[in-house]
Amino acid sequence: MQVTPSGPAIGARVQADLRQALRSREVFEALRDALLAHHVLFLRDQRLTAPEFQQLGERFGNLETHPAYPTVPEAGGVQILESTAEAPSRIELWHSDMTFRETPPGVTLLYAQIVPDTGGDTLWASAHAAYEGLSAPLRDLLTGLRGVHDFAHGFRESLAAPGGQERLGDAVAAHPPVTHPVVRTHPASGRKALYVNPLFTTRLEGLSRRESDALLAFLCGEITVDEHTVRLSWQPGTVAIWDNRTTQHKPVNDYFPQHRKMYRLTVAGERPR
Repeated sequence: MQVTPSGPAIGARVQADLRQALRSREVFEALRDALLAHHVLFLRDQRLTAPEFQQLGERFGNLETHPAYPTVPEAGGVQILESTAEAPSRIELWHSDMTFRETPPGVTLLYAQIVPDTGGDTLWASAHAAYEGLSAPLRDLLTGLRGVHDFAHGFRESLAAPGGQERLGDAVAAHPPVTHPVVRTHPASGRKALYVNPLFTTRLEGLSRRESDALLAFLCGEITVDEHTVRLSWQPGTVAIWDNRTTQHKPVNDYFPQHRKMYRLTVAGERPR
């Protein structure tokens, strides 16, 4: 397996057949080590079936589904993310997956099925690099702060769309706002990362609204400065694997009316600390 860093802060291109990771413990452990080191991995020209893709995700841990997305009939852990001219994606903000849960996912895998001829890229940013670039006094200020994360806030446009309340009302009721530390520690590496995002984080506890809005905007901006990011142009068969505890990502919805369809797996994580 060949691993080539995409940049100094985040990302690596991996040359490997992911079916080997299903058969070989050594290959899978090398893949997992590369993910810990680079936070997001890009693999081209993969030929996994949906059940094989699900098996790959299960090597990383227990799979979770998402209340807003359908799944593949023959592989119930594989979610379908699809955007068309008739039903375009409404999410185009930086985020870490499903931080509205008490225990958000640890790892996400995305497998391109149909991609537009142009556009439709995805960007990732290093929350590790953002935290480590802060001054010591600011890092001290953030110690102990907690942010509020809200499903309804993240899906407010979908909820406002025709039929949105009927489709997502049960999910809103099942996911009341939760709090997470503003700075979390990775359970394997021990490195610290900022853990707020503009999609789901609504405020910082213990601060006035004005203080919270200003500090939250600053922190989210620090995560996504250019030197902390990497960009992927999708091709059919491309797989991206990323660590939600250390990264944020953003889809670019610049391809309508073209069609985009992805398979997604989310792997259970632990309570942020």
